[in-house]
Amino acid sequence: MITIAIAEDHVSLSDGLKLFLEQDPDIRVLYAVTNGLELMKRIENSLPDVVLTDISMPEMNGIDLCRAIKNKRPHTKVIALSMFDNTGALKDMLDAGADGYVLKSSPLIDLRQAVRDVYEGKSFFDEHVKFQIEQIKSFKNRKKILSRSERDILISIAKRMTSQQIATERGTAISTVNKHRKNMVQKLGLSGKGELYQYSLKQHGHSNL
Repeated sequence: MITIAIAEDHVSLSDGLKLFLEQDPDIRVLYAVTNGLELMKRIENSLPDVVLTDISMPEMNGIDLCRAIKNKRPHTKVIALSMFDNTGALKDMLDAGADGYVLKSSPLIDLRQAVRDVYEGKSFFDEHVKFQIEQIKSFKNRKKILSRSERDILISIAKRMTSQQIATERGTAISTVNKHRKNMVQKLGLSGKGELYQYSLKQHGHSNL
């Protein structure tokens, strides 16, 4: 019997997933919660084999949840069930230790197969994100050339923060933030702040939600 926990803030969706998955006699959904913090509390007393988690949730998102599960319960498998097919969302979940990634727009039979595969120690990635997997390899090479401060500022740019807002948040001068922006444009081979903004959205746009 494969036991599952679901973290999804849309109750109607989690109810539908439970109904579908439990049509399989080898699968049982232990519980469904609406945020990562609630799941971490439940997992202490009832440990599932597989966790299905949305990425964008209140209180604790799926990326932080995945990281927390892998730190405390490394043998528990985690599958991201997401609307995001961009490289940044996929990369963040992989970095957090996710074992699978399935788009919400994909057939539910794909999700059931993902559950079986990760339970058996394999990984499962939606057909629609295979290209992004290759992009991640390229992104990791680019990421190495950015400093930690530049990577943090890139995330802030994706959140549509101005240089002044970033400077205030970081407790630094606006000229320092602008210098980091200029350096990133040069390092990434971009043409200006417009392309830097588009690049930040591509990699970290899911951080807005």
